[in-house]
Amino acid sequence: MTNSALDTANVLIEALPYIQRYAGKTIVIKYGGNAMVEDKLEQSFARDIVLLKQIGINPVVVHGGGPQIGNMLKRLGKDSQFIDGMRVTDKETMEVVQMVLGGFINQQIVNMINQAGGRAAGLTGVDTNLIIAKKMQIEKADLGFVGEIEEINPRAVRLLEDDRFIPVIAPIGVGRDGSTYNINADLVAGKMAEVLHAERLLLLTNTPGVLNKQGELISALTETDIARLSADGTIQGGMLPKLQCALEAVKGGVGSASILDGRVEHALILELLTNQGVGTMVVQQKA
Repeated sequence: MTNSALDTANVLIEALPYIQRYAGKTIVIKYGGNAMVEDKLEQSFARDIVLLKQIGINPVVVHGGGPQIGNMLKRLGKDSQFIDGMRVTDKETMEVVQMVLGGFINQQIVNMINQAGGRAAGLTGVDTNLIIAKKMQIEKADLGFVGEIEEINPRAVRLLEDDRFIPVIAPIGVGRDGSTYNINADLVAGKMAEVLHAERLLLLTNTPGVLNKQGELISALTETDIARLSADGTIQGGMLPKLQCALEAVKGGVGSASILDGRVEHALILELLTNQGVGTMVVQQKA
């Protein structure tokens, strides 16, 4: 027997307790960042998703697409404007958002997973009134058709899961008046994880996770840790809303939430099925 064959066997044995732990459970994955624009990483992600489904775990994918929206707007000669990290979305921009997120990116991810041997089905929040949204109000300016979640109706997602499909969701919501809204994908993933009573929420980003002031990865954080590290400036910028999203999901009943580096091949498998894991996990505060 070769050493490589024995190494493979040991890896499978190491994964066994995690497979048993997550069997039948839902894992919500926010997919975005650099992992969406490199062929090698796209294939790695698709294979991870198919493997998880094959071993009895139920992955639900919520995807972003900010860079792709920006590129399309630029091609159309329209500048992107941001306020507090949110894209100002007028009617014309919203049409582009729907085309890019609900059309191109969603179908690309569905096709990618299917080509890897899975059975994926695409949805937007408009389908079956999956995501009911309202206009986001801020004091600084009018963001246009930027929305926040009022309600999630997960029946379609559950039906797909029960029929062994992998749901792939674009973060577009619909208002009670029929207007469509552009919603932050992290927020959709977090709320979807709560409503589906997911075991894990995994947010793929383009950073290794949360780093301390020495640049070292912090493996786990509680609410108290996040407040302390935010106050002393260790956590700042775009990481703050991601951590808030993860924290809200955990407080809402999700087992744990992790921020992972989407630039690492097979990040999902490393996080879920190995002893070491990757990224930063947000966990419930111990009493």
